[in-house]
Formats: sequence, C-alpha cells, structure tokens
Amino acid sequence: MPPTPAFRTALRYWLKLGFISFGGPAGQIAMMHAELVERRRWISEQRFLHALNYCMLLPGPEATQLAVYIGWLLHRTRGGIAAGLLFVLPSLLLLIGLSWIYMAYGHVPAIAGVMNGIKPAVVAIVLGAAWRIGSRTIRNPLLAAIAVAAFVAIAVFGQPFPLIVLGAALAGLVGGRLRPALFQLGGAHTAANKSYGPALIDDDTPTPPHARFSWPGLARVALAGCGLGLAAWLVLAAMVGPSGALAQMGWFFTKAALMSFGGAYAVLPYVVQGAVEHYGWLSAGQMIDGLALGETTPGPLIMIVAFVGFVGGWTHALFGPEALFAAGAAGAAVAAAFTFLPSFIFILAGGPLVESTRGNIRMTAPLSAISAAVVGVIASLAVFFGSQVFFADGSPQWQPIAIGVAAGIALLRYKAGTIRLILACALAGLVLSYWHV
Repeated sequence: MPPTPAFRTALRYWLKLGFISFGGPAGQIAMMHAELVERRRWISEQRFLHALNYCMLLPGPEATQLAVYIGWLLHRTRGGIAAGLLFVLPSLLLLIGLSWIYMAYGHVPAIAGVMNGIKPAVVAIVLGAAWRIGSRTIRNPLLAAIAVAAFVAIAVFGQPFPLIVLGAALAGLVGGRLRPALFQLGGAHTAANKSYGPALIDDDTPTPPHARFSWPGLARVALAGCGLGLAAWLVLAAMVGPSGALAQMGWFFTKAALMSFGGAYAVLPYVVQGAVEHYGWLSAGQMIDGLALGETTPGPLIMIVAFVGFVGGWTHALFGPEALFAAGAAGAAVAAAFTFLPSFIFILAGGPLVESTRGNIRMTAPLSAISAAVVGVIASLAVFFGSQVFFADGSPQWQPIAIGVAAGIALLRYKAGTIRLILACALAGLVLSYWHV
C-alpha cells in the first residue's frame, strides 16, 4: 500500500494540476485519474468513480469538485479547501492578466484581428459541445423533445434558464414515474472496473473518522459555508450598497453556480441573460471574447465568470477612472468566489453522506431530463453567438463564416484539439485583418 502523502506533497500536486489542467472537465478528470489512480495510487478506481458520480450529479464544475473531494478524503477539511483553491487559483490569475490586456489593448489592430479569428471558433466549439453532450444524453425521442422544447423556450420565447431547469425536472419527475425506462441514462464513468494494484484509499478501506456521516455534522458544515457566503455578501453590501455592482455580482453568481447543471456551457445562457442583457456589465461581443480566453487557459471553463466580473468592474469604473485594474480585479475575485463557494459546501457537507452510501449514487429521472434540456440550451447559445459573429451588421460576414465552417469541420470531422483550433483561427484572423478585400 502506498504511504500517506504529506500535506505539502499534496499541495504541490494540486498547484501543478491547476497550471496544466487544459482540455475541459474530461481532460482534467483524465489527468487526475492517470496521476492519482494509476501512478500515485492515492485512491482506487472504484472510490475515484464513486466520488466522480456524486460530483456529476451536482451543479458546478465537476472536476473542481472532484479535486476537493479527494483532497478532503486525504487530508480532512483543510485538504479539500487547499485542493480546490490551488486547482482554480492559476486560472483566476491568468484570466485577470488576460482580461487586463484585453481591456487595455484590445483596440490594437493586431489583437482585434486575432479576436476576430477566435470568435467564429468559439461558435464552432459551443456547437461541438452541444453535439457531444447530446450524443451522450439524448437516447430516445422523449428526451429529444425535451431538448427541442428547451431550445424554443430560451431562444424564441426568452424564458429564464432557472425556469427551464425547473420545467425539465418536473417533466423528468412525472415521466420517470410513467415511463421510467426512458429516463435511464448510463454513465460513461461507471462501466470501468480496472485495478491498478493496492491503493492508499482502496475499495475496502474503512471510511476515515473525519468522513463518517452524521446529520449534525452535515448541518454544521452547511451552516458554516452558507454563513461565510452571507457574511461576505453583507460586507460587500456595506461597502458599496446592496444595489452596488459588487454586491449584485455576489448574489448573481451564487445563483448561477446553483444553476450550472451540465457544465459551464449549460449555465452560460443564464450568465448572458444576466450579465449582458440585465445588468449590462459587458456586451455580447465581449462575452464571446471572454469565452475564447477561457478556452485557452487551464482550469474549469466556468472561470469565464472572472472575465465577466473583470470587465464589469472595469467598464463601470467601480473605484474611479484612475483605478480601473483594481476595479476589474475586485470584480473578477467576487465573481469567482461566489461561483465556487457552493461547490466547496456541497463536497465538504455532503461528502460524508456519499461515503456512507457507496454504490448507490446514480442518475435520477429529473436529472436525466435536465441533461436533455441542457442540450437545447447550449444549442441556443450557439445560435446567439452565431448571430453576433456571422451577422454583426445585419448582413452576412463572409470571412467569419468561412473561419467558422472550417473550425466546425476541423472540430467535428477531424477531432481537432481546442487549443490548436483556437490558435489556428487566431492566426487566420490576424492574416485576414491585413487583407482588405
């Protein structure tokens, strides 16, 4: 059996993972599996998958939550908090830096040309996400109908994302009772049953004392986490007023975190509705640019909220025209903190309950219906972004259309990697910016 890793050893690993975790949640989970299950043997295959199944049922970034879960199992609460913070901190700092460059120098022709090439790639990437998720979740005509209904609800009738999630959950609840077989979705992560030798936390390793479930313990951690979030929001409200931008960001991104079933792409329409259309923190074009920057940095894609917060703080000059960077950094920090806090609460409070019921975590009918609705919501996001990029002035923009079609073919037909695709499209945009037809 491998020795228990020292806390500082675990800290180094989580920080390293934060800097190299490209490839979205699938790539990040694969990296953790290769390192923690196969090489270091800190946790067994089945315990890893059991934790992952729980994280996939939760709103929020599952890779981040998985890191918190494993860190908590290894080194108690401090291990979970450290794992989660170090996993997201590099992404936050990189996005703050990139957001500053974007806001301060985005008008430079070369940078503008690069961004014009990246925007069509983003549309293709969002469409690819809808295709990938749809191929996994839509297994019958009923689920396809739920996806179509969600698309029409948000794209045609402008219904809010939380209402769509609620409607899908109710449809799944009723449908699960009437036709349960139609809502049984097999998880891709549950089929594996491979052994890599003895592990520190093995299949039959007793639950450690700190991970044993009790209702008072769950209530204590949940109340502490919620109290921390409430206290932080009250501090912001006292500083800038309840209607101040930072306080509004804290409340809005808490709601967004609780709505993020199905990953970052699923909650982006809700973020667009709030940040772009309701609060006016940034424009639709800037939102597309932010998604492009988020795709090129390590860490969870939901960290795009840091870009939203940075641009909102900068454009509203929260601390005056002489402190734009400080305002942007404050907005980014607030957005990230309130987005990720619920994930920590879910794991630290619910982890003991999950450990007490190993082998019983599976998709329910309401969550299956929500997963189907997510496909329609993501497709609506692609349509929204596409209208902004391909018909920016009300007429077809042929260069972006050409780049977008090429990006879609490269992504769906030739399985091009996201980073390479964005770099290639950025280069195409730069070249075309100097080619005046």
